[in-house]
Amino acid sequence: MIFRKVISALVLFLPLIVAAQTISPAQIAQFKSLPRAQQEALAQQYGVDLGAIGGGQSSVDGSQLRNPAPLVVPLSKPSDSRLEESNVQTKNSAAENETTVNKLEPFGYDLFAGVPSTFAPAASMPVPGAYTVGPGDEIRVQLWGKENRDLTLVVDRNGVINFPEIGPESVAGLSFADLKERVNALVSQHFIGVKASVSLGELRSVQIFVLGEARAPGAYTVSSLSTITNALFASGGVKRTGSLRNVQLKRKGQLLGVLDLYDLLLKGDTSADQRLQPGDVIFIPPVGQLAGIKGEVRRPALYELKGTQTIAELVRLSGGFTADAYPKRAQLQRVDENFNLRILDLDLTERNSENVGLKTGDVLAISSVTELAEGFVSLEGEAVRTGRYAWRPGLRVSDLIGSLTFDVTRDADYRYALRIREKVERNTIEVEAFNLRVAVEDTSSPENLGLASRDRVILLSEANAEQRQAALADIVKRLENQTGPREWAPVVRVNGAVRFPGSYPIAADETLSEVLAAAGGAKENALLLEGEITRYVTNEKGIGETRILPFSPVEILTGNEDIVLQGRDSILIKTVPDFAKNNTVTLLGEVLYPGTYTFQEGETLEAVLARAGGLTASAFAKGAVFTRERLRLLEAQRLKEAEDRLQNDLLGVQLAGNNVGGDNAERVQQAQGLLEEVQNSAPVGRMVINLEAMQKGERYQNVILQDGDKLQVPPIPQSVTVLGEVQFPTSHLYQPGLSVDDYLERSGGATRQADQSRVYVVKADGSVLLPNRSRWFGGRRAEIGIGDTIIMPIDVDRLNKLELWTNLSQIIYQMALGAAAVGNL
Repeated sequence: MIFRKVISALVLFLPLIVAAQTISPAQIAQFKSLPRAQQEALAQQYGVDLGAIGGGQSSVDGSQLRNPAPLVVPLSKPSDSRLEESNVQTKNSAAENETTVNKLEPFGYDLFAGVPSTFAPAASMPVPGAYTVGPGDEIRVQLWGKENRDLTLVVDRNGVINFPEIGPESVAGLSFADLKERVNALVSQHFIGVKASVSLGELRSVQIFVLGEARAPGAYTVSSLSTITNALFASGGVKRTGSLRNVQLKRKGQLLGVLDLYDLLLKGDTSADQRLQPGDVIFIPPVGQLAGIKGEVRRPALYELKGTQTIAELVRLSGGFTADAYPKRAQLQRVDENFNLRILDLDLTERNSENVGLKTGDVLAISSVTELAEGFVSLEGEAVRTGRYAWRPGLRVSDLIGSLTFDVTRDADYRYALRIREKVERNTIEVEAFNLRVAVEDTSSPENLGLASRDRVILLSEANAEQRQAALADIVKRLENQTGPREWAPVVRVNGAVRFPGSYPIAADETLSEVLAAAGGAKENALLLEGEITRYVTNEKGIGETRILPFSPVEILTGNEDIVLQGRDSILIKTVPDFAKNNTVTLLGEVLYPGTYTFQEGETLEAVLARAGGLTASAFAKGAVFTRERLRLLEAQRLKEAEDRLQNDLLGVQLAGNNVGGDNAERVQQAQGLLEEVQNSAPVGRMVINLEAMQKGERYQNVILQDGDKLQVPPIPQSVTVLGEVQFPTSHLYQPGLSVDDYLERSGGATRQADQSRVYVVKADGSVLLPNRSRWFGGRRAEIGIGDTIIMPIDVDRLNKLELWTNLSQIIYQMALGAAAVGNL
């Protein structure tokens, strides 16, 4: 439905747009019935002013005009205007280059973003006495006294009103004040004892033209109270190629006045905003000369010059300097007569510099005092009050930080802080570390470093390693960048069992103990017997070599010895193998003292069971389930691989034929069911053990424990379980003497999909026996033991003989048995 409306609107508007004809009220009503988004899209595509046709603001004064003049749709397309607006400056000018680099925007054009109704003249506002009456105005006359009457008189196109009992009277061209006197005089002449009160009702609409660099030039019908600014907003405003300082009002070919919109924007001055008359032309010429200003001013932008203007005027237009401005250092970029870019350094505190005249394309840059300031120091990092502080001779760290309780955060590292000093003459930095606690508590200590102007004091975090390294990253990078040939960057790397491994700056003759303190000290798992320093050196032939320097961390930490470090050294504090590692095994079920036990490396399951008191009297040792985490992960991997292969095989079965309802459809359905079982199965990681033989002291391989092992001993069961392709899979009460076939018969026998030749038995201890292939077992007539499970697999020969499915079914049943054994505890 909406699509048909759009098509009809296109058919409706296209000939009108092409021929610049008048749009009828019926056509406008049909356009208004479209959704708002469709209106905007059509208006944008064909250059229609949405506000003028009622899609936006219906009229300038916010009300329905009484006798609207025909609306002319402008011929220009918005796409063209957008292209024009993108070229703000003359190509290859300095101002254009600065706009591209620094994104200087022309000043004032954002005033016309949208068409706000607040700029439309209010219909209820008082009519000024200087208002000129003309055709279409409605005059209301109230008579009272001997005779009471209310008259509504409309000025016709000849400028005449028809006054009852008086006759026609010409009033066109009179001011509103003169009209009041004329009507009162007429009433006094023709009526005795009657007085009159004159007011204006609905006002006429006038047609004006907005031409030149307007967003939507054309003819507009506006209220007779409208001014130049009202008409500009009705037309969508001024394009960026138009002048804001030379908006011209023309009447009958004569220039009546010029509106400088900068006076309105910067001063709020509307004295030049004249009221419009029918047929007036508002002409917007192209933008004049442009000059830009950037940096530390309140409104960085491109400004239009008017006449001969100086740098002082440009600064005034931009709102003046900010608090961080440094007017003693300003730069003026200018293109000279030979089309070369020149840069002039200016001191704007001098009058001669302020009076420098501007040319088109000039860009003035104001520097910041923060980039050039002297006489301060900076406190950064984990301080309560970071920032800049005034510097004075003799200033020390303790003057900035008077208390570790009130001036430093709780996360600050009291043992390691940094002073960064900038060497301006060489454009380098020097880093010196100090002990913050000693500096604050003992002000006479050498740790209480003296501070120079522009020094930075950085307090590092002791709680956040990432934040600590982030604070050091810029310092380390600058030290590395300022290092020249035949020099080593004063940076070392600390690795291993320290609290804060990473890169650290070092001063001259800094020792290993100081760097270890910077890294937070050794951790509890540090190997204090042996550490090593990797040092890169060059031999007498200039060839680089790597040397390993061993050291004893315990000797370094106790202060018995120390090593002076070299830039680019790499320090390694080794870790104690398997430090504080606890290997555990969990014993559950029928154990005298079940729980989680810690065992030593190489300890066996039999030994831990003995520590747990052994098994209870009701324990079923033959059915114990022993699981291992490593096996569970391996089983999960195998299951995932099998699932992927099964999906490929299933795709092959589906592509083999599309006999819906036949054998192929049945095979696909069975394969999908098997795939779902695989996807829903959880790996157990069971390992078959003979706990019964272990408890009896028989010759049996010991189970060496691994971390995460688990033993679950169930109580003595009374059942035998039958699973798989039988009529009724269930568990049966164990009866001595019954064979595989007996239990299969009690479960209703095999189904059509069963493979009776591959029946297998999962014994209570997890081992698998194949009755049809085992001569010593006695075949299918052999007796079944308590806790055993009989599996009747699916006939995979019916499913295109995919051997993988046989293995999958065994995996599924194995996991099901393990889970069932766990659930029975």
